[in-house]
Amino acid sequence: MGWYGKLIGAVLGAIIGRGLLGAIVGFVIGHQFDRKAGGSARSARPGAVPSRDLQSLFFRATFQVMGHVAKADGRVTEQEIEAARAAMRRFSLSDADVQRAIGLFTEGKSPDFALEDTLEAFRGASSGRADLRRLFVQIQLEAALQAGGITSAARAVFARMCSTLGISAIEFAALEAMLRMRGAAGATGAAARPGADRLADACQALGVRPEASDADVTLAYRRLMSQNHPDKLVANGLPQSMIEAAHERTRQILEAYEVIRKHRGMK
Repeated sequence: MGWYGKLIGAVLGAIIGRGLLGAIVGFVIGHQFDRKAGGSARSARPGAVPSRDLQSLFFRATFQVMGHVAKADGRVTEQEIEAARAAMRRFSLSDADVQRAIGLFTEGKSPDFALEDTLEAFRGASSGRADLRRLFVQIQLEAALQAGGITSAARAVFARMCSTLGISAIEFAALEAMLRMRGAAGATGAAARPGADRLADACQALGVRPEASDADVTLAYRRLMSQNHPDKLVANGLPQSMIEAAHERTRQILEAYEVIRKHRGMK
């Protein structure tokens, strides 16, 4: 029986700030994805990685890299361990998969963990799915922020991660700004950012300078909304199991725009 679609669906619903309700919605979507997985694998283009293989690799790489980021400065703090445990709880893993995730996290802490090899395998399997790679980085970012912040050593790991996965510095900065603006999705009760910082984060999330004109802010907002429209992403190959993530992404863009609009009194 397939379960990876359900897992990834639950992850997408919970990790991006939808909590239990989002996890349930994601689980249902993932169930539909699992039902179609066999037929999809047979009809996939030549050389394409079967969905279940990709989802398995996503799971493995997520917790291995999370452990590697936590160990980046030479020691793993209680906050980092709790952040990993919190992620596992939000993913609604079975007892067996929690133990598997813990083992993968431990593997990632090993001094001889091959980060680039793991990321290269994930990038190869997720060819044509840049959204999935951005989600992967977002999960790692959220865990690091929940653990108390990103150390200089961890930031160096993120730089290698983004380079290998083809995530630009601008995309990474926008993801970080979005999460900081939202208090790392509120998953650990993080406080909202102060007004000035939240405004700066909102500008960075939309890719505009603070002094940009109202027209430029609106143009950037509309461009991002068009690029990230769920229907367009699905038409371009985004799995249905990720549809809630696409909707959440548009909500994040709208939230950033609203922060700027209200600060400026824009109509």
